[in-house]
Amino acid sequence: MPAACDSVLEDIEDMVSAEDLKPHDRQFVRKNVFPKVRKRTSQNSQADEDPPSDSIIPGVQKIWIRTWGCSHNNSDGEYMAGQLAAYGYKITDNSAEADLWLLNSCTVKNPAEDHFRNSIKKAQEGKKKVVVAGCVPQAQPRQDYLKGLSIIGVQQIDRVVEVVEETIKGHSVRLLGQKKDNGKRLGGARLDLPKIRKNPLIEIISINTGCLNACTYCKTKHARGDLASYPIEELVSRAKQSFQEGVCEIWLTSEDTGAYGKDIGTDLPTLLWKLVEVIPEGAMMRLGMTNPPYILEHLEEMAKILNHPRVYAFLHIPVQSASDSVLMDMKREYCVADFKQVVDFLKEKVPGITIATDIICGFPGETDEDFQETVKLVEQYRFPSLFINQFYPRPGTPAAKMHQVPAAVKKQRTKDLSQLFHSYSPYDHKVGERQRVLVTEESFDSNYYVAHNPFYEQVLVPKDPLLMGKMVEVNIYEAGKHFMKGQLVSDARVYTASITKPLAKGEVSGLREEFRHAPQNGTNWKANPSAETSVKTPLSSWLTLQLPWQQEGDGLKILSVSLALLAVLVMFYYGVMKTER
Repeated sequence: MPAACDSVLEDIEDMVSAEDLKPHDRQFVRKNVFPKVRKRTSQNSQADEDPPSDSIIPGVQKIWIRTWGCSHNNSDGEYMAGQLAAYGYKITDNSAEADLWLLNSCTVKNPAEDHFRNSIKKAQEGKKKVVVAGCVPQAQPRQDYLKGLSIIGVQQIDRVVEVVEETIKGHSVRLLGQKKDNGKRLGGARLDLPKIRKNPLIEIISINTGCLNACTYCKTKHARGDLASYPIEELVSRAKQSFQEGVCEIWLTSEDTGAYGKDIGTDLPTLLWKLVEVIPEGAMMRLGMTNPPYILEHLEEMAKILNHPRVYAFLHIPVQSASDSVLMDMKREYCVADFKQVVDFLKEKVPGITIATDIICGFPGETDEDFQETVKLVEQYRFPSLFINQFYPRPGTPAAKMHQVPAAVKKQRTKDLSQLFHSYSPYDHKVGERQRVLVTEESFDSNYYVAHNPFYEQVLVPKDPLLMGKMVEVNIYEAGKHFMKGQLVSDARVYTASITKPLAKGEVSGLREEFRHAPQNGTNWKANPSAETSVKTPLSSWLTLQLPWQQEGDGLKILSVSLALLAVLVMFYYGVMKTER
């Protein structure tokens, strides 16, 4: 998938409660907004201060967004960017020119949080407004370095415009509640929100949030909480919409995709078969990370799905350690034999499948014998994709209180395992093969386009603009540790994977047509699909911001409030006139 300043936060439920606002309460209650207290200043220093909040026009500023962490976090970042852009804010790649920095954090490892903390400091030194999001502030909002900052909780990303607006005015806003329906926790914000895809060809779909485990090293659980799945029909609808916007590859993501549906009476294979039905020819679907216990229940069905021509034969199954005693201390709820059973079965039933895995080096209590078991596992399976992590104790987790392995030992074990991983070449035997690949990205060095074959192995192809978004055939002529290189087959058919022209880079996805050109310049469009016109409402009023994708039958309520205000003004006017007489 911590501890509040002076107490351990065992679960996200400890931090939020029924006090969390319901959608229909938002426009009247502002308890989460903390106005900035303005100090008295002399006339000489007045010019150096920020202008009063009521003189600032929201929706015209430039915003820089930085996201750390997993694909789930990246999807959240895309949704926040889309809503801000749809409202009129300019999303910029230039942090220096931005008026506000939106920092979307990851709490998995110390280095990621250190980068996040340093970015906050840099923004403050540059006199930038700051809004923080992601798992770090959600799990531990009362850390000293977060004091006075606005926070968007992981389930509150649909309210990012409200938070940014108030922050630009100089206020501090903290929204940390959960989405619930009749008391039942939901997967998160709606999936049909406006979004700016980092790559217009790839849609990241979060199928659930949270998990069923309680791993002793994991801090993400404190932020994302227990398992909450999106309904199948909503996920299928989102996939359809993505393909209609030119997407040719979808990634399913969550803290544990294998656990999908256990909270709503369904399961992962049922969802996947429904999604496969709507994937166009030439487009592909990639499955996200799944822990061994849940995939064990569906091995036969998962093998059939992974053999489907529009599903990558790829699965990320973290083992973390090959020592059962270490796995027990981690509370991973499986033994190494379970992991091997999953891998062996899939390798037999899905020829050529790519199995990626994670390993933690130096978990508390790990002995040399424990580590050697892990080394033997890597030697046996020679994983082509292996994520090696030196253990970092995360504050507030049970593992942080355990007896720690010396830092030098952890570092050496990480180095030894990395050397083993780099000692073998997983793709050399594929030189000379003819492969079908889908081209979706540009390489980091900008010298090639990046494609993936049916096993989600990376293939670099010539940088020909005509190939982007296409399914093509290539001859493999070179192999490296993490990639192959392919040359286009001259007589091969080039197949356009997208069913329509993809959105331009930076273009907002997910806007209903009536909102595609609005709102702009700090105003709020109250569009009614059945009406002939739209009413424009200034945001400088006392009403809390209501965006088109947040409105559900609020029109009558606003009309009633407006009439009441008008009545008060009329009564005041006649009172003044009567007094003057």
